[in-house]
Amino acid sequence: MSEPAAPSTAARPVTVAAAAPADPAARAVIEIDDVDFSYGPSRALHDISLAIHERKVTAFIGPSGCGKSTLLRCLNRMNDLIDGARVTGGEIRIDGVNIYDPRVDVIELRKRVGMVFQKSNPFPKSIYDNITYGLRIQGMKNKARLDEIVERSLRGAALWDEVKDRLHESALGMSGGQQQRLCIARAIAVEPEIILMDEPCSALDPIATAKVEELIHELKRDFTIVIVTHNMQQAARCSDRTAFFYLGKLVEYAETRTIFMNPANPQTEAYVSGRFG
Repeated sequence: MSEPAAPSTAARPVTVAAAAPADPAARAVIEIDDVDFSYGPSRALHDISLAIHERKVTAFIGPSGCGKSTLLRCLNRMNDLIDGARVTGGEIRIDGVNIYDPRVDVIELRKRVGMVFQKSNPFPKSIYDNITYGLRIQGMKNKARLDEIVERSLRGAALWDEVKDRLHESALGMSGGQQQRLCIARAIAVEPEIILMDEPCSALDPIATAKVEELIHELKRDFTIVIVTHNMQQAARCSDRTAFFYLGKLVEYAETRTIFMNPANPQTEAYVSGRFG
């Protein structure tokens, strides 16, 4: 693939956080092999292959329309909800199981693979009821157990101290940054293995963004995280590995430090340095 001819912005530096040494023993939780995906007759992903490792943060980057959010939504079959959208080739395995096998229970899959969307979407319920919603659907009724999970989830989302005295007030009265962290707390309450984040900070101010980024660092102790972001600095700060996509193809996938400091592909270097995108 040739590098775009005309740069659209001036080059800008990206600060990369010190990365932990690569762990060759890290387990591949998600394996994506030669995946093609189409919206009706339009092919959106072309022969995508990569492995996502346990308790690491993996960032998907690339210009708008490059396929990164489409791939993210393939990982918990959210694209199933779109008419005409389908995987047309290849395989996606989580813990060795092909998630597109007809025998896979999609509801169970989405319990294991939680999702946080670009725009915070708290339910028009209390903070407490937002956290317990998924648990109650699963049949949990023990109040002491629900109370314990609410506190643990809100602490896990670095939100407990801010809301512990108003758990029964509407979640819609929270700030935007608090609402996004509430959505993260709601996702982790059902104890998923994997958390997908689709531009989780795009609607937040810099202070709220910093809190969410700090939270991502904490969460990877317990969860495997995949994040889609347009923000190069955010990808550099938050992720262990980064995948760069362009026109529905995976251009390069490597340790984040390599992608930003010594990419193998000239097109990757052009994108991360701000010469296009």
